[in-house]
Amino acid sequence: MNSDPTDLLQEVLSGIDEDFVELRFHKKRTRSLSVEKGRVDQAKISEHTGVGVRVLTGGSWGFASTDRVDAETIKRSVEGARRAARASAAQKRDKAAPLPATELARGRFEAPGTSELAGRPIEESLGMVLRLEEQARNSSSAIQSAGCSYTEVFEEKGIVTTDGAKAWTQLVRPEFRIMAVAQRDGEIQRGSEAVGVTGGWDCLFRNATAEALTDKAAKLAVDLLGAGYPDGGRKRVLLSPSLVGLLTHEAVGHTVEADFVMSGSVAAGKLGTRVASDLVTLCDSGASEYYDGAGGTLLVDDEGVATQNTTIIRNGVLENYLHDRASAAHFEVAPTGNARAWEYDDEPLIRMRNTYIAPGDATLEEMIADIEDGFLLDGPANGQADSNGEFMFGTREAYRIVNGKKGELMRGVNISGAAFDVLKTVDRVGADFVWDLGSGHCGKGQPAKVDAGGPWLSCEVIVGGRNG
Repeated sequence: MNSDPTDLLQEVLSGIDEDFVELRFHKKRTRSLSVEKGRVDQAKISEHTGVGVRVLTGGSWGFASTDRVDAETIKRSVEGARRAARASAAQKRDKAAPLPATELARGRFEAPGTSELAGRPIEESLGMVLRLEEQARNSSSAIQSAGCSYTEVFEEKGIVTTDGAKAWTQLVRPEFRIMAVAQRDGEIQRGSEAVGVTGGWDCLFRNATAEALTDKAAKLAVDLLGAGYPDGGRKRVLLSPSLVGLLTHEAVGHTVEADFVMSGSVAAGKLGTRVASDLVTLCDSGASEYYDGAGGTLLVDDEGVATQNTTIIRNGVLENYLHDRASAAHFEVAPTGNARAWEYDDEPLIRMRNTYIAPGDATLEEMIADIEDGFLLDGPANGQADSNGEFMFGTREAYRIVNGKKGELMRGVNISGAAFDVLKTVDRVGADFVWDLGSGHCGKGQPAKVDAGGPWLSCEVIVGGRNG
């Protein structure tokens, strides 16, 4: 896991002096294990390797790819991408602007944990998955079934462009999931926990051990069997870091991706305007801010741009969009390092990395004490958001707050609203920060590994349940 293909890519580009050409080598190796009801459902190792080629000529882009990593085949792919670009250029009215000059990455960029996990025998990981599934299944007589999975994705990339990028990157992204199903008197409830990071074993289980996550998932499934339903309506709530992350990613982050802005998202035309409480500062970063391991960590994007921390909302005011090099040219700004491609045969799209709300100074205890009638909410269950920033999310855990005291567990609780309107109601921001959305993937034409999080947040939303 340490071969550097950039010299080969540079050799291919050495004779090109008229068009912009970008070559991206990508090797992805995945090890995945899953167990359900005591049976091994999957034990799989897969590898996907090749080179993606983009050419900008005549104001139009062309793309090609190959799974053969040799100079002559890559040169033929360059010619194929060039022919595609020239064919489309003849039909295009709106020509792509020349790419802006920017800081392009050069050198080797290695995230920690790769060697550690590559050296861990798959038999050890399988033993862990089998043991924890059994632990969940045997934790209570009410537990009917359980499932556990563990995945590692190793990635190497080499990116070279005719205008100066030459970067090699290496990282690993492990992910752990546990799920338990409880049943009583014909009623079924589920509890689940999942974590995903960019880094090694200790990083994955930084906030809780695998055993603790397993116990929590099983206990939640059982406890939900006896939980009541909420009265609906507009309520003040405390959102956990995972729900803050979901809100910032789904209901805000996508609206400020520049391609969506150009298509008319709710954020279009709002730079410099107030969209949130002055307590809210919202960012998207290629680095893992506050502590290591955020699941979307990316030191170099898939156009060879060194990633950075982009402040989207500063003290409530919308300040920036997220850009690749082409959208940066359109808006006449610097690219933000948000171009990402899932595989070598995918073209880069504008995608988030690690999106978060910056912490404030309140303790969770102080925030609970401030609420007379509301809810403490933790854990996203499902949901959706649109380009207007309107959202509806389910929650895994919901506790009533009455007269400043945390009360009983509720079930079937969902929340909805318009993201910018909700952010304007923020009156307290917690001091403790957590990355808590590193498992799973973001979808936008192709998957992307991201993370999101923040502190506990006090705001107003519409709460829905069986009674409202």
